[in-house]
Amino acid sequence: MTTQANTKTTVHSVTYDLLRDLGLTTIFGNPGSTEETFLANFPDDFTYVLALQEASAVAMADGFAQATRRPTLVSLHSHAGLGNGMGNIINASQAHTPLIVLVGNQHREMMIGDPYLSNPDAPVTPRPWVKWAYEPYRAEDVPEAFMRAFVTASQPPAGPVFLSVPLDDWNRPLEGPAVRRRASTSFAPEAERLRHFADRISDSDHPALIFGPDVDRAQGWDAAVALAEKLNAAVYGTPLPDRVSFPEDHPLYQGPIGESLKSISGTLAGHDLVVVIGAQVFRYYAFEEGDVLEPGTDLLHITHDPHVAAAARVGDSILGELRQSIEQLTDLVAANGRKAPKPMDRTHTKVPAEKGALTPDQVYAALADVRPEHAVLVNESTSTMPQHQEWLPTVETDANYATPAGGIGWALPASVGIALGNRDRGDTRPVVGLIGDGSFQYSIQSLWSAARHQVPNVYVVIRNGEYAVLKEFGQIEHTPGVPGLELPGLDIASIARGFGCAAVDVSTTAELKREFTAALGGGSDRPTVIVVTTRPDYGTHATGPGG
Repeated sequence: MTTQANTKTTVHSVTYDLLRDLGLTTIFGNPGSTEETFLANFPDDFTYVLALQEASAVAMADGFAQATRRPTLVSLHSHAGLGNGMGNIINASQAHTPLIVLVGNQHREMMIGDPYLSNPDAPVTPRPWVKWAYEPYRAEDVPEAFMRAFVTASQPPAGPVFLSVPLDDWNRPLEGPAVRRRASTSFAPEAERLRHFADRISDSDHPALIFGPDVDRAQGWDAAVALAEKLNAAVYGTPLPDRVSFPEDHPLYQGPIGESLKSISGTLAGHDLVVVIGAQVFRYYAFEEGDVLEPGTDLLHITHDPHVAAAARVGDSILGELRQSIEQLTDLVAANGRKAPKPMDRTHTKVPAEKGALTPDQVYAALADVRPEHAVLVNESTSTMPQHQEWLPTVETDANYATPAGGIGWALPASVGIALGNRDRGDTRPVVGLIGDGSFQYSIQSLWSAARHQVPNVYVVIRNGEYAVLKEFGQIEHTPGVPGLELPGLDIASIARGFGCAAVDVSTTAELKREFTAALGGGSDRPTVIVVTTRPDYGTHATGPGG
């Protein structure tokens, strides 16, 4: 694909040279007729990761981009494939993932007559869940549109962008090379305002720190620990975190704050100042009447996202790149000599003797015994997230991923992308998926891609035979008699074997430990699916159908 002397250059060749220079050489997708002109003569130094469904292609690209912290290109099929992928584009938007979503459109000459597979308003379709959506007015503008898309996706807050390119644009003659340019992806907080924040924090008697998912995305893990330790402040986890940004085994960590007005304000009562960094204020789910904060509690907010700052219902905000903001704030605050808060009670839930189907606590306690020290966990068992937090705390950066926007079917393909991204940057940590039987069905075809690319992920499928989390939510909302919450007759292990995976059903913790250890220690180059039968355990956590 590299342009040769005296060789006619086209939009196709000029764009591929630009993609190569930008590092966009791994492309995820599911090819369609309107994309074949883009994919024609695919270069040997590029990698195409085939997903068997567009939603899975988006989630794989999302996981890859999160793992590598680089913009990633995903190719979808016109408006039809875009529709399939929209749920995971929303997830990528909420996760601030830098994706370039490319779709094909029909031949320009036919567009006036609304031909098959045409999208006359292509940029409208993905809004409002992309930062920028565009279809070039001229074929000659395609490379420049890619350059703008790359910059826009990368700049904070990062996020998905959308390009639609008519299929006949790629073969149009075009002199190269495309214009290359660089743009900053960081910005400092306002110095005077940050000093004011530091003074307020230094004067606080009982501050609380809440580090959101964007801190880990910004590589701010160590900076968060340094700030908390200097202040001797209590640290809380955010509601429904899709990334964890502070070690959950740290003495200052006090657990999650909850998910409702009542639970969050109650948890934070007694703190005179709450500092939220890299998160919303606040991301609620179940409605329980209450105040945003109790009287006597003030709030400061540090974010790189103007929309999140504007949406905060209380407190003062400051904009700035997160790791830089935390590091500068740590230099400015005074330790103040405060005593550390009392450590949280870490007594484990009592695990009953095994009798019949396992409980979630039995499953997670068993996994805690055999989890490798540096495993990367990807969770989409929405009804067992409390057990995950209790038994498998996150203790290092880039080690915990979850669905960011509530659209399930993300974790299985995202875990494939995460493993490929880690492989790309030389990270050899094992990737473990903890996924409910309901969630697993949304994107089960992703197992084929994992097997095809020799991704040795281990999946523990928690098989309770129902949408347990929806039954739990029905208790909260007093909605008895909801249909469609049972999942009988799923033979997940057989399906997994059909996609090229090793797979086994287990019913005891001894079997679970044995199969899990063997899967991680056997040097396999293909994924393993372990289906463990459990009985429901309705608690106080509900997010969506997931098993």
